[in-house]
Amino acid sequence: MNYTPEQISQIVLKILKEIETPDVLKLSCKKKLNLAQDPNTSTETLAVLAIDKNPDVRLEVADHPNTSTESLAILATDKNSFIRDVVSKHPNYKKQTLELTTKQYDALKKLIESSQDESLKGIV
Repeated sequence: MNYTPEQISQIVLKILKEIETPDVLKLSCKKKLNLAQDPNTSTETLAVLAIDKNPDVRLEVADHPNTSTESLAILATDKNSFIRDVVSKHPNYKKQTLELTTKQYDALKKLIESSQDESLKGIV
């Protein structure tokens, strides 16, 4: 069965939440913020914090250098536009964004090439 990167990241986050939720999500907001700002915080802990209810915690996770591409993919769909903006500038997210753009471009190019509309031929 094939899964999209978003589906895989959601599955991973659910598993991590089951494993680490008792320890991490029971912490006070201040302690979660401290964890999200700590340069030694693990990728797994950041994955749990990426789905925290507090937008300040999620924002710190979006800016953390250890945040995985899977967590960034989740944060890229956050309802908070500022968090999405921080994710778009994260170095771990650039490669994934570029790959998706390339795939989309190739699909669009094929669609345009197969089009009967001559005005579209010079676009790509």
